[in-house]
Parts: sequence; structure tokens; C-alpha cells
Amino acid sequence: MGPLGVCFFVLFLLLSASFSEGGTIGVNYGRVADNLPSPESVVQLLKTNNITHVKMYDANSEVLKALAGSGIKVTIMMPNQILQTAAKSTVFAAWWVQYNVAAYYPSTNIQAIAVGNEVFADPNLTSYLVQAMINVQAALVKANLDKAIKVSSPIALSALQSSYPPSAGAFRQDLAQSVMMPMLQFLRKTGSYLMVNAYPFFAYEANSNDISLDYALFKPNAGVLDSGSGLTYYSLLDAQIDAVAYAMSALNYDDVQISISETGWPSEGDANEIGANVVNAAVYVGNLIERVVSGTCGTPKRPKCDMDVYLFALFNEDQKPGPTSERNYGMFYPNEQKVYDVDFVQGNSNSKSNNTNNGNSNGNNNSTGNVETWCIADPSAGKGKLQTALDFACGGGEADCTAIQPGAACYEPDTVEAHASYAFNSYYQKNGREQWTCDFGGAAYVVSQAPQIGKCTLPSN
Repeated sequence: MGPLGVCFFVLFLLLSASFSEGGTIGVNYGRVADNLPSPESVVQLLKTNNITHVKMYDANSEVLKALAGSGIKVTIMMPNQILQTAAKSTVFAAWWVQYNVAAYYPSTNIQAIAVGNEVFADPNLTSYLVQAMINVQAALVKANLDKAIKVSSPIALSALQSSYPPSAGAFRQDLAQSVMMPMLQFLRKTGSYLMVNAYPFFAYEANSNDISLDYALFKPNAGVLDSGSGLTYYSLLDAQIDAVAYAMSALNYDDVQISISETGWPSEGDANEIGANVVNAAVYVGNLIERVVSGTCGTPKRPKCDMDVYLFALFNEDQKPGPTSERNYGMFYPNEQKVYDVDFVQGNSNSKSNNTNNGNSNGNNNSTGNVETWCIADPSAGKGKLQTALDFACGGGEADCTAIQPGAACYEPDTVEAHASYAFNSYYQKNGREQWTCDFGGAAYVVSQAPQIGKCTLPSN
């Protein structure tokens, strides 16, 4: 690359950095068990495994003290049981924030408060949720902590009236105007994000005859076309999250970000819990981590990887009620041994397996393969930005653009988006598929299925 190319390259990196965003991986630290290690041991376990974000289901003082000085970013929770009181009394909300937040911050790096969890499951609490959030926010303002700590509340997919196809996503009629509209307005005003609990396992378990296991586990699959949007989905989790995003769009809140506050896959289940086994759990969690840490965790509707993802859960919890799966979502046993091999920095080698199983067995099929990815243009970036990035890729970026020259094999369709996808992918593959090589100032994103551009399939090397 000549001096001019280097200058363009450095400028491009600076532009990319200014537009680039990324997600982070965290874990949910549930404690519905009688055999868990001490909070101090848990903090050491988190640090040993490079887990930098943790979400709690309360504001337990022993845990918060143990987390002090660790640098781990913490989300605490106001339990559902006290939402009504917090909504009715600003004095109580202020006391709760002082006692559970201000008393530990900043030694304990509290970054968010989840006001309740899946509150809509209890109709008696629903009407109190937004006011409780408002009162907690006011308490943070009074304590001068509102700039450092965000307030949100996790919703389940049951908050949706419709979710298939994703473009038909809409909130339930009893929630849309009365709760979700003011809640999203609050999140926009405070610069916060909507927490969403999403479990592809539940959808697969209930519809295994219609839903591909590969589709649920982020493995190569034929994809599912959303005829309403024209977008193709290769991941059930993407489809679930985009259903929420479309529901938000219907209320004109596209600008509010989404955080996946819970997602996971059980390593064991009852005989009728199809797909609950350790192989599938390892693949799901490993592939999800790999997507996030590689910067490819965007969805077709929201292609930028800007979501924090909290895995459920840190430990198997032996006192949780319900089916066997409920006690087997943990990535660690209470003795701190891994339930399956997972790397929180690079994902899981087992997750790269392209092999399938029957969805019921607990077999140990450990064969692996290489996961291929491609870089394509994001049409929402606009023709101007795409053309600028295309000029760079074919010029200073030294991408191989011969196939998209007039009369060449991949010239058709003659559109900026099609040509940009070809050039972006060439640059991405040539530069080792590094995360930064598929950004182009926010004009591109990574996909895990070989894209078809006209008669051309984009190469993977």
C-alpha cells in the first residue's frame, strides 16, 4: 500500500472508530439455591473467566460488598414485591436508592437498576411500574447519580400481541398505550434502554416441528424470510428481538436501544423438554458469545452491534421451582466447575460445530468446523455513504473489485448497494475478517450466511 493509500487507510480507521459501537457480554447471578459459593468466591470466578458485567435479582449487601473494587459493572434489581410502595412513595424510593445504591457506589460499580422483572406477569403490579421507575430516577437525581446509573425494567416476549413475522411485532393492546408508551418515553428522556428477556429455547421446544434447531442455535441454516419487511433471518433470537424493535417502531421509539437482559439454553430438562441438553446449551451460549465479542450481534432491523447481552445464568440453581430445565440453565455448577466449555472472551470451540442432533439426546458430539462470515452493505446507511465507502474499498483499501466492473461477472445488479457489498466483503476477507474491517463508517455489517448478489455468491476467502 502506497503513502496515499496509508493516509486513506488511517483516515478510514478514524472514521470507523467514530461510528463503531459494540455490545458486551454479562451474566445473570441468580441465587435461588442452598449450595452456592460465597460472594467473594463468585467475584473471583467472574474475574478468572473475564466476566465484566453481572446482573443481580436483588441488591444483596453481601454481594455488593464483595463486588467492591472489582471493576465489574453491576446491575441491581428492585424486587417486584416493593414496586407498589416505590410507586406510591417518593420518600421510600429515595430511601431505597440511598440504602442500596449510594451506600455502595462508586466502590461497587453499579451501572443500572432494573425496576422489577417481567412485571407484566402480575396484572396487579403493571400499573405501578412506570411511576416506580420515575421515582427511582428522581432519587438518583437527588443523589447526583443519574448520569452514572440507568433505570430500566426487563420485559418478557409475552408483552407482545404478535411476534411473527418480526415485522408484525406489536405490544399487547392492554400495554401499548398505557404502559409501554410512557415507559419508552421515560427511557428516551433518560438515555436508557429497554431490557428484554428472550429465550429461543422456549419457542423451539413448543414448535420443534416447525422451527429448525440450527435456526435456534445460530448454526448455518436456510433462513426465514419475513415477507413484510423483505428481511431474511438466520437466527431465532434475532427474530425475537426484532419483533420487539418493530413493536417499538409502531409507537415511534426507534431511537431507544435494546439490551438483552436474559437469554440462555438449559443443559438438562424433562423428557418432554425437547432440545434441553448440554450439547445444545454449549452451542447456543458459545455462538452467542462469539457473535457479541466479534461485533456481529446486530439484527436485520438493527444491524449495529450495540446490545449488551446477559446470559442466564451463572449457576445451576437447585431450589428453583418448575420443570427440570429451570434448575439447569447455569454455565457453572455450584462447585465452580463448568457445565460445558465456554470462553467469555472468544466464545466456545464446541459452538462452531455444524453438526446437528435430534434435539433430545445428551450425546457428546464434539466435532468442529470453521465458522465463515461475510461483510455486506447496510442499505440504511444511504447511497452517499455507501458510495464513499465503496470508493475507498476499491481504491486505497485495495479490495479486488474486478468482478463488479462493467461487463464482468458480478456487475449486475448495477446498484451501489450490490457493488458495495462485493467490495466490502473482498476487503473484509482480504484483511483476515477482523472486526474493524467490516464497519466502513457504519455502512456495513457481518452476516453468517453466504449472501447472494444477483448471480454471484460472495466468496469467503
